[in-house]
Amino acid sequence: MSSAVRTVSCEANGLQTLKEALDGDLGRAFEAAVLAIANGARVIVTGMGKSGHIGRKVAATFASTGTPSSFVHAAEASHGDLGMITPQDVVLALSWSGETAELKDMLHHTRRFRVPVVAMTSNPDSSLARNADIVLVLPRTVEACPHGLAPTTSTTMQLALGDALAVALLESRGFSASDFQTFHPGGKLGASLTRVRDLMHAGEAMPLVPVGTAMSEAILAISTKSFGCVGVLDADGALAGIVTDGDLRRHMSSRLLDLPIDEVMTRAPRTIDPESIASAALELMNSSKIMALFVVEDRRPLGILHVHDLLRAGVA
Repeated sequence: MSSAVRTVSCEANGLQTLKEALDGDLGRAFEAAVLAIANGARVIVTGMGKSGHIGRKVAATFASTGTPSSFVHAAEASHGDLGMITPQDVVLALSWSGETAELKDMLHHTRRFRVPVVAMTSNPDSSLARNADIVLVLPRTVEACPHGLAPTTSTTMQLALGDALAVALLESRGFSASDFQTFHPGGKLGASLTRVRDLMHAGEAMPLVPVGTAMSEAILAISTKSFGCVGVLDADGALAGIVTDGDLRRHMSSRLLDLPIDEVMTRAPRTIDPESIASAALELMNSSKIMALFVVEDRRPLGILHVHDLLRAGVA
C-alpha cells in the first residue's frame, strides 16, 4: 500500500509542476500549439516506446473530440509511412529526451516539405526541440519508478498535456455533445448520448386525459397505457399536470373514483426537451425519484419516456 501511495503522490507532484509551468513559457507555447493544430487539416502524432503509446492515446482523443488525427509510428515512418503526412498537416512529436533516433527521418521530412512540428519534450536543447516550430517543454520531475528508469511520472505528464490540447481544441471549435455522439455511436457511451426524441413513445401511446376527467377514467388510462402515470391537458393542449401511482396512494379514499383529476394531479410536473440526451433524462429521473417523464415542447407533450426505455437502450 505504501508503494502505491508513493507512486500516486509522485505522479500528482508531477502534474502540479506541469500546472505551474503552464503559467509561464509553457502556457504561451501551448496557446501557439492549439492555434497551429486548429489551422491544420490534421494532426499527426508520433513517438517511440512509452511516448509512442501515450501518443496513440492522444491521437485517439483528438479524433474523438473533433480534431482530425492519426498516429504514425516513428520507426514505420522511415519505411513508407511518411507518405501519410501532407504539408497541410501538423506533426505532434512526443519524446521525453528529445533525442529519439527513430524521429530523425520524420523531422527531415517535415523540414523538407515545410510541415509544422510541435514538439513535446523535457529537453529544450534537444534535436527534436531545435527542429520544431513550437516546443512544449515539460518540466523535469522525479519518476515514480524507484530506480528513476521506467517512464511513469513523465508519461503521466505527457498524457495530461495531450488531454489539455484536445480539450482546448474541443472548446475552441464549440464541439457539442451532439458532435460527440457522431463519433461515439456504439456502446454505453453512444447510448447515453442518444436523443430523448429517439427513445420516447409518441401519439396514441401517450397516456393523456383532459382537465376535468373523473378519476375513474384516469385510472383506466393509467392501467391501459402501462406507464404508471397519466398526463393532464388543459384547454390549450398544454401539459397542466400529472397523476402517478404516488398521487393515487396519497389521495386514497372511498371518494377517489368520483374526484375530478384536477384535485389529485401534481401540477407543473418534471418534463424534458426532446433534444436532450438520454443520460440527462436518466439523471433527472434518478434525482427526482420518478419512473417516467413527459417529453414536451412549448408545454405541449410530444411523447413519454420510461426508465425501462433507457435500460433497454443501454443508457444505465
